[in-house]
Amino acid sequence: MATIYDVAKAAHVSLATVSAVVNRSAYVSPGLTSRVTTAIRRLGYQPNLLARSLATQQTRTLGMIVPNIANPFWPEVVRGVEDAAHAAGYTLLVASNDDDRAKETLYMRLFLAKRVDGLLITKVAGRLDPEVAARLRTSRTPVVQMMRASATLAGDRVGVDEEDGSYEAVTHLLRLGRRRIAMINGVEHVSTSRRRLTGYRTALKQARIAFDAALVAPGDFRVESGYAAAIQLLKRKPDAFFVANYLMAVGLMRALRQHQLRCPEDIALVTCDDYPWLDSFHPRLTTVSQPKYELGQAGARALLERLDPEVRMPKRTRTITLKTSLCLRESCGYELRAARRA
Repeated sequence: MATIYDVAKAAHVSLATVSAVVNRSAYVSPGLTSRVTTAIRRLGYQPNLLARSLATQQTRTLGMIVPNIANPFWPEVVRGVEDAAHAAGYTLLVASNDDDRAKETLYMRLFLAKRVDGLLITKVAGRLDPEVAARLRTSRTPVVQMMRASATLAGDRVGVDEEDGSYEAVTHLLRLGRRRIAMINGVEHVSTSRRRLTGYRTALKQARIAFDAALVAPGDFRVESGYAAAIQLLKRKPDAFFVANYLMAVGLMRALRQHQLRCPEDIALVTCDDYPWLDSFHPRLTTVSQPKYELGQAGARALLERLDPEVRMPKRTRTITLKTSLCLRESCGYELRAARRA
């Protein structure tokens, strides 16, 4: 394997010149730069990233921990982060914590050991591991919390207006004449689930409908939990469902088929998350669309600004909230109601 010494010898320049070209740490004339880059290509030289990080105190890498990369919501968020990071000269490392505190601790320790320059994380429920918290303080590694906001973790927060999105979804179902609206919520004891429940309750309150806790069940954003929650809630005879994500809505649809119930004729449905393939569903799903790619871009930009020494950042943490939008299709019963009126 070629070394920096081999490159310097082949290009007839000093080690300092090769280092300046590779690290872009000082001005080198176009002629010398061309000689160095030609030698690098010919020899197949690969810079020692560990040595470079020790010298610069930067690895030009970011770490990102999401709940479940298999959930269709997250790949587009990760894509937004990766594109913004790449444009700024950073690479991205990604891991899933599966809402497991032990896995979260493992990956945070791993990323800190690899000296990532910054972290983007969707926190699991509960407190942060004390050792990890201490290492974050000592290393001063900046953190951006994605979607969920936890008081146990410092750093800027980037998410969507889930309370308003839930409010709009439930209000739409109420306008269509539904009165027993069940909710399949997300993971318990995290901020996203609390905000969605708040939006749900606010919509009911404004319609002067009493909140019934028996019409709300938690899930874990996976198909199986949506099915189990739907089986439980169908015993309460709802006429509509608001579901906190697409995968749990798939579980609900399975439960409806099992009970020989039709959507939207018997049960209306609005779910969170919108995807291009939802037009292929029957019925096509009415959704609360969340700007996933833009969310990833915003999270990456917030972190990169903290890493840029030329950007004068406020000491206080920031909260960046993106708006959602309601995409009307067939599952809510809107078209069915319009046809009846006609």
